[in-house]
Amino acid sequence: MTLLVDHEIRRLAKRGMLKDFTEEQYAQLPISAGVSTVGYDARLSPVAYVVKDVIMEDDMTRVVDPASFSTHPLPLERAKLHQFDAEEAKTHPLGHQSYFLLDGFGFMLGHTVETFDMPHNVAAVCNGKSTYARCGIHVNVTPIEPGWAGQVTLEIHNHTPYSVRIYPWRGICQFQFTRTAQPELTYDAKHGKYQGQMGVTVARP
Repeated sequence: MTLLVDHEIRRLAKRGMLKDFTEEQYAQLPISAGVSTVGYDARLSPVAYVVKDVIMEDDMTRVVDPASFSTHPLPLERAKLHQFDAEEAKTHPLGHQSYFLLDGFGFMLGHTVETFDMPHNVAAVCNGKSTYARCGIHVNVTPIEPGWAGQVTLEIHNHTPYSVRIYPWRGICQFQFTRTAQPELTYDAKHGKYQGQMGVTVARP
């Protein structure tokens, strides 16, 4: 297996592997997006959901069974986009943009701006961005298999007691792509349950 480098990622993106692919020069703005040396920093969509701030006492005793639930077990609500105040926007490098405020130990679900359409001989894994990781933000994504298509749902967790600003339309995580042998059964061929997902997609039984 071979890790793909910048020019290979660009070529595959132009052939359809990444829709809404950004040609932004990597790191030209804070919280970079786009192609790096051996990866692609995907951007966070402005649509996200957070665990509700107020959880009733009976919710605290809830047992989540990922093998049997038919709807998402967490009490989620649409995340509110915050705006910079006028004075702060004058000097902040992203002052013209809005942001999510993820509370300490908070959890949110977002999704990539980009839509993926994986070739049958390419897989991808996702890592967090160091800019967020050093603020205590962890981004989890399961591996993307050859033949999978859709927008990637992102599980974003704040491991600190402090609120952290999370910026839509900026890089949120980095995907690294690996060329593989042709599988006997690709994700699309086996009709995987998350094939073609768009937007935030909650867990499916």
